Amino acid sequence: MKTSESTIGIVGAGIGGLVAAIALRRAGHDVVVFEQAKQFARVGADINLTPNAVRALDGLGVGEAARVTAARPSHRISRTYDTGEETSRLEMADSAEARYGAPQLTIHRADLLAALADMFPAERVALGKRAEKIAADDEGVTLSFTDGTSARVGVLLGADGIHSCVRTAMFGAESPRFTGIVAYRAVVPAERVAGVPNLGAFTKWWGPNPQSQIVTFPLNRGRDIFIFATTPQDTWHLESWTAPGSVAELREQYVAYHPEARALLDACDAVLKTALYERDPMPAWAEGRMALLGDAAHPMLPFMAQGAGMAIEDAVVLSRHLEGASMADVAPALKHYEKARIARASQVQLGSRGNNWLREGGNADWVYGYDAWAVPLGEPVAATA
Repeated sequence: MKTSESTIGIVGAGIGGLVAAIALRRAGHDVVVFEQAKQFARVGADINLTPNAVRALDGLGVGEAARVTAARPSHRISRTYDTGEETSRLEMADSAEARYGAPQLTIHRADLLAALADMFPAERVALGKRAEKIAADDEGVTLSFTDGTSARVGVLLGADGIHSCVRTAMFGAESPRFTGIVAYRAVVPAERVAGVPNLGAFTKWWGPNPQSQIVTFPLNRGRDIFIFATTPQDTWHLESWTAPGSVAELREQYVAYHPEARALLDACDAVLKTALYERDPMPAWAEGRMALLGDAAHPMLPFMAQGAGMAIEDAVVLSRHLEGASMADVAPALKHYEKARIARASQVQLGSRGNNWLREGGNADWVYGYDAWAVPLGEPVAATA
């Protein structure tokens, strides 16, 4: 694949990487994406796209395609795990669209990736490219891959997740930290749990400690219900999108929960299980001709459901800082991007760790009302919860 020192290279063809690729190409740049997988596969979790993320996708023309398979939760509801008491209820769907300019969508990650891939030339995605060495100089960045090939680009963006090789090349090796929390994921047909109320809502059952919860929301235009449950556990350290778990173990972990929550678990016939890892907020995301976005910059726990949203916001704001920028101007432009994004992403990262957001109501505007297409360029943007 042809590249040059006028090319922007992106490592990672996940959500953040593809949004950045689309936005940067629209801004007039030559872009190539390097992805370690040999082919795109339907793996990963179902994700919650809150209005801030959907508005950003709409600005790229991707939102309409995402809406085809997505569901639109009616409310965001908090309930106490044992009594079932409802402690907060936020109207979404049409109310969110009226207030924030976009709805909430819940969608399978693969469906969103497919919608994104349709917006970017397939011939500019290099599959089977796992970077093993990255060397930067004043004119560009050279990547060496495990297949023996190499590429030279003018700018390199790391959108390669919590184990980012670009992050390591920029700031040195550092291992993510196991949180002591595991997550279970399952999908059940809505008709199987038709007697459970609020199936059309995003519902969070708050457990007896900040690490224990059950989250449910509709998928596939409401035909299915996604279940995401977390609990403290020190004996399982495997981080995986596809590792099977035990349904019996899942049910045992939540025996103290309300009967309506347990009814959803009783309907499960298969479950996936993964360990959750995190890092602390970083003091910097950009250095020279390289910068980070998404989980490479700010991997976060899922408790605010903003991992994908922050990556999408990063990508859009980054593209706006690089629009019209020459390769000679790219280093300061990347630092301006960092300044515009780092405070907000770090605030969400720490808020996700604390896991108390909207438990008993509160103002969601600082998260949902953010407009990545309109925030000032080159200025730090720190929202107050």
